[in-house]
Amino acid sequence: MPIDLTSALGAEIPGREFAWSPSDVQHYHLALGAGARWTDAAELRYLDDREPQVLPSFATVAPTFHETEPPRVRFTGIDIDLAKVVHGSQEIVVHRPIPASGKATTVGRVTDIWDKGSAAVVWREDTVTGSDGEPLWTARSSIFAKGEGGFGGERGPSSKTELPDRAPDFDVLTPTLPQQALLYRMCGDRNPLHSDPEFARNAGFPNPILHGLCTYGLVLKTATDTVLDRDATRVKGFRARFAGVLYPGETIRTRIWRTDNDLHITATVVERDDAPVLNDVVLTLA
Repeated sequence: MPIDLTSALGAEIPGREFAWSPSDVQHYHLALGAGARWTDAAELRYLDDREPQVLPSFATVAPTFHETEPPRVRFTGIDIDLAKVVHGSQEIVVHRPIPASGKATTVGRVTDIWDKGSAAVVWREDTVTGSDGEPLWTARSSIFAKGEGGFGGERGPSSKTELPDRAPDFDVLTPTLPQQALLYRMCGDRNPLHSDPEFARNAGFPNPILHGLCTYGLVLKTATDTVLDRDATRVKGFRARFAGVLYPGETIRTRIWRTDNDLHITATVVERDDAPVLNDVVLTLA
């Protein structure tokens, strides 16, 4: 069905309660390649059995970590075929370090819907509160739905983050595994675009692609390890726009610029002439 702008814009997304454990956190970090330096004490902080440190990007999977069904893009006034959808952008702002285990409640709403003519961009915001009643994090994200535009909405602004006019302070290569998407999907994102070759081809890709949120987490971990002494508590926020696809087994080139209060980052694919995969990436320091 087409997007019903009147009922969809501002619609509440049903809240849910969820919980996570140190094993879930370990599992998530392993899906991002943590433990490759298996004798490094700082690296092993991601994998401690009782109190692993938690990358803020864990927030993107925590509410749905134990789900085994493909996600649905179905809200009030919105019902979109999953094969038409790719992730547009993601931002996480943590209000305190995410604990290694806990219980929380999330509530959300649709905040913007842009009509790009041939596609629609749907924005949502989710607020997560711990069992103690205090806020844990806020997540903002958008999806890009091919063929769902033309419903009469605003086109939306166009903006980009300007990079410093100098060479990056860091230039880091991060390989991914051929099975990276199959590992990451065990964190609750069972979209067949990342595991089923036939589904991926029907969606216009030659092979299954890596989850955008896996790339998002990989780049956050790279920046945390490279610049922040592998201390995830120094990350206040992390945002990115998904600019291209990454196939499992390819290598991410992460370029990082230090500024006063944050890190500006780009991520590209080495094997395809540094084709962009993440743009407008900003890590805000706590």
